Amino acid sequence: MRSTIDFGSDWLFEGREPVTLPHSAVELPFAYFDETTYQRPFTYEKRFIADPAWAEREVALHFEGAMSDARVSLNGEEIAAHRDGYTPFEARLTSRLVDGENLVVVRIDGSENPEIPPFGGLLDFLTYAGIYRDVWLRISAPVHLANVKIETPDALADKKTVRICAEIANPQNLALTGTLIVRIKDGDTLVQTANVDVSACEAEIEMHGLAGLKLWDVDAPKLYQAEITIETPYGTDCTEHNFGFRTAEFTPEGFRLNGRPLKIRGLNRHQSFPYFGYALGRAAQERDAEILKHELKLNMVRTSHYPQSKWFLDRCDQVGLLVLEEIPGWHHIGDAAWKAEAIEDVRRMVRRDWNHPSIVLWGVRVNESPDDHEFYTETNRVAHELDTTRQTGGIRSHTDSEMLEDVYTMNDFILGMEEMGGNRPRTALRPISETTGLGHPVPYLVTEFNGHMLPSKSYDQEQRLTEQVIRHLTVLNAAYGDPGISGAIGWCAFDYQTHCDFGSGDRICHHGVMDMYREPKFAAYAYKSQCDRDDEVVLKPVTLWSRGERNGGGIVPLIVLTNCDEVELRYGGRPLIRLGPDSQTYPHLPHPPVVFERDHFVANELGILGMRWEDAIFVGYIAGKQVAEARFARNPVATTLEVVPDRDVVSAARRDCVRVVVRALDQVGNKLPYMFESVMISVTGEAECLGPTHVPLRGGATGFWLRATGTPGPINVAVTCAVFGTTTVDLRAA
Repeated sequence: MRSTIDFGSDWLFEGREPVTLPHSAVELPFAYFDETTYQRPFTYEKRFIADPAWAEREVALHFEGAMSDARVSLNGEEIAAHRDGYTPFEARLTSRLVDGENLVVVRIDGSENPEIPPFGGLLDFLTYAGIYRDVWLRISAPVHLANVKIETPDALADKKTVRICAEIANPQNLALTGTLIVRIKDGDTLVQTANVDVSACEAEIEMHGLAGLKLWDVDAPKLYQAEITIETPYGTDCTEHNFGFRTAEFTPEGFRLNGRPLKIRGLNRHQSFPYFGYALGRAAQERDAEILKHELKLNMVRTSHYPQSKWFLDRCDQVGLLVLEEIPGWHHIGDAAWKAEAIEDVRRMVRRDWNHPSIVLWGVRVNESPDDHEFYTETNRVAHELDTTRQTGGIRSHTDSEMLEDVYTMNDFILGMEEMGGNRPRTALRPISETTGLGHPVPYLVTEFNGHMLPSKSYDQEQRLTEQVIRHLTVLNAAYGDPGISGAIGWCAFDYQTHCDFGSGDRICHHGVMDMYREPKFAAYAYKSQCDRDDEVVLKPVTLWSRGERNGGGIVPLIVLTNCDEVELRYGGRPLIRLGPDSQTYPHLPHPPVVFERDHFVANELGILGMRWEDAIFVGYIAGKQVAEARFARNPVATTLEVVPDRDVVSAARRDCVRVVVRALDQVGNKLPYMFESVMISVTGEAECLGPTHVPLRGGATGFWLRATGTPGPINVAVTCAVFGTTTVDLRAA
């Protein structure tokens, strides 16, 4: 049977530094860094002993991703090369291993090579060099499974069909006879089994009449397992793949999931993190999917602007988060060789990820690039040839673009353009016909909005952060109000590092509704508040509760992001004010915000002059019953240093990492966004702190990641700040 060994430990970086993979070649500072420091070649090497038991087996190194232009050598002989930084590749070791010690060397080049997508033009994101995803050593039978495609052609039928196409690897060109066996399982329960004789390098099985099975949906992401086994005279090989039964269709009347209308509400995601770039492993990738689904309450993410980690996509399958996945690129189209590589990117992306039920749209156009009829005809052809079950989209930002894809996917930044000149009044989204230039309706999806039109730091003035909220609400409202728009995917989920040509002077694009540590800004609650009340009751006043925070003073109009029926403001000893949602301004949102205007108060009551500032309580009501409250102190003082890990048990065997968030809180539990004190991090036990251990608070918070050492045992974290003293938390590696 196949065995897969984690090959991430005991590497030597640049011939001198012991490292564990995933790894970033250069640890960049949080801000004001020089991105050219990683734009050069680097070398990784590992010595290992070949097991004599491998002699009759196929042995290969599997790299999930390396940035980029990777070349792999074994004992001085180059055995593999891969020029794409975002998709997997393999290096076959069979027949090249020697008795005793072997040396594998991986040379990667972090240069922005104009021959390789996404390079050739300016990029508004960084491509951190390194072997930044997992590496595995696979030992399998000489004839083994290479890839498996699972299709569910009649997902909505009472009795369903599963079509399995298995690609069989036979690198030694042995006489091929055997049996392919497929078992469809629901956990430990066998649903159905089938088999077929094998005499070629591809075999297909259709299994019919599968009854009593559930659909995969955003609210109930039911997954089944396909266990695929091949038995030949040379041994047995087995793999298992998750899949789901679902239909997904973009139509001129909107998006339909399993035949029912679903308005898409999403955000874009870059896979980068502070200090480590791309090189945080499985747990961090999975956590991002959980944050997008459970904390931001999204139903879709766009993987801007490249294929992302399999761990992230697996978790999207598990939590019910739809995915638009696209090929690498940003604005630029290169020469014929560059285009050929981009077409290969389509092929590699689709073949890697075609079994994910979460993926509902392939992005086969370089983000915001000009039209290119021949090039994009071919990218669409390749995607459709490989996968007949999904539609294609092509992300553009200019109107009247040639539509070669199935879905017209548009980055619409019209909101905010009025500030840049012109006679057009403030507009949430362009009319579809104006954007497409077509005389007939087509499937349509907004794939970016806001973002760079109003960069907003987590420690910005309340007035700016409020405007960020309003802009996200305004576009979401417009998308919900137009049945021809499938939905809207905002720019973006998390702040990210970028080149000096973009972003703020600190080399950061502060476009996210969360910061780089995944701490929410107010705009995060514009999305969260749209969730069903049965999922979570949301009550978030968009205020720091300070008279001097806005231009001219005061705090009105005061937006409360909520899914409650009513919100009551209790302000000192003043008469209570209870209001319902502002359905006049936001008539199409599932849950419009409650907005307290100046007219709701007596003169100057929430202004800057004339009266003592007071404590406040906001109370949320549903069906007349109090369900939530938010408190604010008139005189907030630094009271608590909160230290919160995402979880308190990490996997020792996987050398898992876990995020720990640090927050400065006042006496009623609110963050202190203008506290910039530094904190010292100390870790003892079976984990190490990744990155610096002396960091400042930004927006009243910071974060760091711990990585398990590989040995089970206790982990103690102590965070010290001069203002608060020391806070400790205990975790465990198991």
